[in-house]
Amino acid sequence: MLSVQNVSVSFGGEYLFRDISFRLGPGNRVGLVGKNGAGKSTLLHLIARDTPVSEGSISQEKIVQLGFLKQDIDFDYGRTVLEEAYQAFTEIKALEQQMEDINLGLTTRTDYESDSYNELIVQLNEVTERYEIIGGYNYQGTTERILQGLGFSSSDFNKQTDTFSGGWRMRIELAKLLLQPNDILLLDEPTNHLDIESIIWLEEFLKKYRGAVVLVSHDKMFLDQVTNRTIEIVGGRIYDYNKPYSKYMILREEILTQQRAAQKNQEKQIQQTEKLIERFKAKASKATMAKSLIKKLDKIDRIELDVEDNRAMKLSFPVSQQPGKMIIEAEGIKKAYGEKMVLQGIDFEIARGTKTAFVGQNGQGKSTLAKIIVNEIDYEGSCSLGYNVIVGYFAQNQAEYLDGDLTLLETMQNAATDVNRSRVRDILGSFLFRGDDVEKRVKVLSGGERNRLALAKLLLMPFNVLIMDEPTNHLDIDSKNVLKEALRKFEGTLILISHDRDFLQGLSDRVLEFKDHKLKEYLGDINLYLEQKNLDSLVALELKEKIKAKKTIIPKNDYETQKKLKSLQNKQSKVEREIGELERAIKTMDSELEINYEQTILQPNFFENYNGKKDQLAVLLKKWEVVAEELMGIEG
Repeated sequence: MLSVQNVSVSFGGEYLFRDISFRLGPGNRVGLVGKNGAGKSTLLHLIARDTPVSEGSISQEKIVQLGFLKQDIDFDYGRTVLEEAYQAFTEIKALEQQMEDINLGLTTRTDYESDSYNELIVQLNEVTERYEIIGGYNYQGTTERILQGLGFSSSDFNKQTDTFSGGWRMRIELAKLLLQPNDILLLDEPTNHLDIESIIWLEEFLKKYRGAVVLVSHDKMFLDQVTNRTIEIVGGRIYDYNKPYSKYMILREEILTQQRAAQKNQEKQIQQTEKLIERFKAKASKATMAKSLIKKLDKIDRIELDVEDNRAMKLSFPVSQQPGKMIIEAEGIKKAYGEKMVLQGIDFEIARGTKTAFVGQNGQGKSTLAKIIVNEIDYEGSCSLGYNVIVGYFAQNQAEYLDGDLTLLETMQNAATDVNRSRVRDILGSFLFRGDDVEKRVKVLSGGERNRLALAKLLLMPFNVLIMDEPTNHLDIDSKNVLKEALRKFEGTLILISHDRDFLQGLSDRVLEFKDHKLKEYLGDINLYLEQKNLDSLVALELKEKIKAKKTIIPKNDYETQKKLKSLQNKQSKVEREIGELERAIKTMDSELEINYEQTILQPNFFENYNGKKDQLAVLLKKWEVVAEELMGIEG
């Protein structure tokens, strides 16, 4: 399907990766992993032909079509949701323009018997026929169905795309990929800005996708659920195994352990040989033997260990000064974007030392409220900061807050004060920007590197309150762990917006849920919130809503109806018990994954059993729906 052969990429004479080769076939779901800056996004751009290949070659079958979901979505302003989704139909839209031009030409002509007029008629027929063949008369209805499947309502279709949050724009881009007949999907951090519900939907879609997928992600659970192959970029080389991420990491460690042992044994043999050579050199009678040993030594193929990149950024958030007891007081907050109401009648307080998580679906106002707190946008109502409160703000989209034309050093120096300007290089070094790295332009950095730079810049500013909006976007797994530990030790007040449940665990003592323009408070961490909301299983929530909607009308009094009703009620109760048992089992397995992920995945056939239970649950839910419909038919 697609072949990468001896591809190399270098910047300023230094190779990002060198002579890498691999093939993609149908059904390959590849997790492309590696440290920030290893070249993952660069490789995707090369495969997508966005960047020319200077060394090596990338070839594909002529009929193969690629779809590329980039990290940073760049929509043209002024388009509605439908208009943006229609961009998936490049050929159809081109044919529509052709038909419009031809029809316009025909209306202005009066030479009905001329050859040129007849040629236009023939051309119109050909274009119309092609338009019909590729679905020109059906694409609008198909688009609407896909958008609705992704959570958009019909009232959203004619709204401007720039009125939607990053997560909803990502869904539009996903819709465009679904509407295209792609054979290969290239997905660069697709879960960034997506809520949990959307991530699960994407998981299910990719599992059923018959083409090839190359996926860049730092979400371990997502990788394990979706991929069947892992390609890791380390030290300019690639390691390619037909294993999902966690199984691959176990295998890589086993291989490294074997390599270390083999190298150690070889070194012993070499040392012994070298001692013999030195001993024999001193004796004329042993000179021939010494020469023989030297030749033997020269022929030894020395074992080299695979390159390991164990670098990790160093991070801590010091508190500048002690603020008052009350950090934030807000009353009557109201915010709308055009006709779309986001927040209405919001009252809340944040006390000193608390760690608060903002949760909820995309577009419910989490980022909006963060911007209101830092006075970045206009709003109605009042929001005041307490005595001595200094806010540090990490925005969701760092690209909007960093000047791409500046170097890393210039970016830091511009943000520094007289007190900490001398520490700029040291801080950059602790975030893995060393030597000539500091002279790079910001615009050439990867998404993860930009996030690291933004974190480094944040440390130059004094603060005692920290607001972080999706800080793990683009960060590699090791960097996420470092950030989590730094936030855990932070002694100030923390407001954290994230859809990463694993990251949120242990970082909050209070949860504010955003839903339907309002806030609802839950005391405790994210796990307690999920338990209270019964969101450990989204299917459980679905079942709960269906039960709520079930009609409770007194049935008819005839014997047969009563008999059938009783039978269906018994059947429903049995199915509900089985559903409850499966949900508890799945919840237990989820807890095991959360508590000790690495150990749990080592259990034999763990994911097979896990996915098997989810499949059983889906069957039972379908069965419950059938029974419920029959019951409602009798009761209604």
